[in-house]
Amino acid sequence: MTTIGVPGEVKNNEYRVAITPDGVAELVHRGHTVVVESGAGAGAEIPDEEYASAGAELLDDAGEVWARADVVCKVKEPQPSEYEHFREGLALFTYLHLAAYPEVATALVDRGVTGIAYETVQTEDGALPLLAPMSEVAGRMATQIGAHYLERENGGRGVLLGGAPGVRPGKVVVLGAGNVGWNSAWIAAGMEAEVVLFDKNLDRLRWVDQIHQGRIVTLASNRGAIARQVADADLVIGAVLVAGGRAPQVMTEDMVAGMRPRSVIVDVAVDQGGCIETTRETTHAAPVYEVHGVTHYAVGNIPGAVPHTSTFALTNATLPYLIELADAGSLAEACRNPALARGVNTHKGGVTHEAVAASIGAKYLPLNP
Repeated sequence: MTTIGVPGEVKNNEYRVAITPDGVAELVHRGHTVVVESGAGAGAEIPDEEYASAGAELLDDAGEVWARADVVCKVKEPQPSEYEHFREGLALFTYLHLAAYPEVATALVDRGVTGIAYETVQTEDGALPLLAPMSEVAGRMATQIGAHYLERENGGRGVLLGGAPGVRPGKVVVLGAGNVGWNSAWIAAGMEAEVVLFDKNLDRLRWVDQIHQGRIVTLASNRGAIARQVADADLVIGAVLVAGGRAPQVMTEDMVAGMRPRSVIVDVAVDQGGCIETTRETTHAAPVYEVHGVTHYAVGNIPGAVPHTSTFALTNATLPYLIELADAGSLAEACRNPALARGVNTHKGGVTHEAVAASIGAKYLPLNP
């Protein structure tokens, strides 16, 4: 049987935890051992007692959790302080985003860790089932974050997204109509803002148009169209994704410079490098900065601000795959599921995901578990 380790998260203001007590109970029922660092769930309002009641063994030392585990299950990419726990034969199941954090890839490869990334687990139809729930949360939050920073006391233009009777509403431009972008646009439309949604996939735009019956303006993505729309936008939300790869920069610095003073950018794609040229990653502790008079919010773990909701949404998606990985007993057996195989980013000292390898300039080593 497999030992699953769940350490507490150490990234700045990251309060999510990788598993719920119900998830622990499922794994223990199947004969597996789950070791959880004491206090790992406190930030998500899940007390140690609930984990213990579900059958988890609580450990005070994070190092012991890493040392005892066959599979370490986390939420965010490992931080430098965690590299010391890496060892050959360890499997790490978490969001890795190696295209944005190549130093993590180097550490995983150097130590022989099998890195399985939530964000590249991909089904035959192209869906990203483990990225979807956090994309939905981040997308919904992006609009309310933007609305917050548009308030004058928070540095914004003093614009209410929904406007008022006789007053034009705020304008929201969303770059990308995937899970993040669509959820951002949906919330913005619900707030009665004027919403423009860009994507290259016309079928996706048709779907949005049918669902929202024209309430959201859909436009084919190109540089000229984006430049015209962001020029008078109050809020721009970056939501462009390339699975496993670095996000393309679809909004240039010149476009940012042409925006209204005190307008706001929320670049949700920052954990894949950002899709706006002026983006640099920030933290919940210091979330915003200004470029060309435009407020930029670029926190790399947006769902961490609502950890209770996010933890349950994440575990709902990851648990079936974690069970499959634990039950298989070996990576080779687990990789009989093609979706899980696509999640393997590093193995046996190599980068085993082609898009990741291309993004970080590493040699691609086809997976041979």
